[in-house]
Amino acid sequence: MNLFSIFMKGGFLMWPILLCSVIGLTVIIDRYIVLRKTKINIPAFTVRIRGLIKKRDISGAISHCMEEKSPVANIIRKGLKKYRLGHERVKEAIENAGRQEVSKLEKGLSVLATIAGIAPLLGFLGTVTGMIQAFMTIEDLAGSANPSDLAGGIWEALTTTAFGLIVGIPALAFYNYFLSAVKKTVGDMETVANDVVDVMQDSSTTADDVEEEIELDL
Repeated sequence: MNLFSIFMKGGFLMWPILLCSVIGLTVIIDRYIVLRKTKINIPAFTVRIRGLIKKRDISGAISHCMEEKSPVANIIRKGLKKYRLGHERVKEAIENAGRQEVSKLEKGLSVLATIAGIAPLLGFLGTVTGMIQAFMTIEDLAGSANPSDLAGGIWEALTTTAFGLIVGIPALAFYNYFLSAVKKTVGDMETVANDVVDVMQDSSTTADDVEEEIELDL
């Protein structure tokens, strides 16, 4: 007996489980591709941006962020565009961009979590309905049913639970993996953003001190 035959004997609830598996696989592939693109060399990126900001080469820093094409680079780029409007506007722009990037990273994860919970439950439901049918068979046979009369119905009922767990367990594992990856990326964004804002403030303070010294000398 092949897998397709086993699937068909599982009953109508096998189709919702199959749909869950297709949706879950689609989300997993999409999130894997997206999160893989977010990986950059954070220390090297931070050093490069710090150096450009200290040189007051804001256009160069923005260009470097555009080359990286990652959530971390995107929020810094949007903050740097508000550089001339003051530090508060920079921080506000970075915070708004950060929320947008986190929303993009978490897209689809709720669906994956739902599938991880629903697929096994659908399997258990299929098993319960199958067992009900098995006991109805016993009743129809007036209690004279032999094991062979029930074995087929019982293993068909348990098939839905097996398929539900096959779909639900990987979905849960990938959900936790992606959630951990998103948290790490968010942590990187916060670290780099705070560092960039501090460098901007230090650079601005240094520039103001130099201007005051020039005025005093004059």
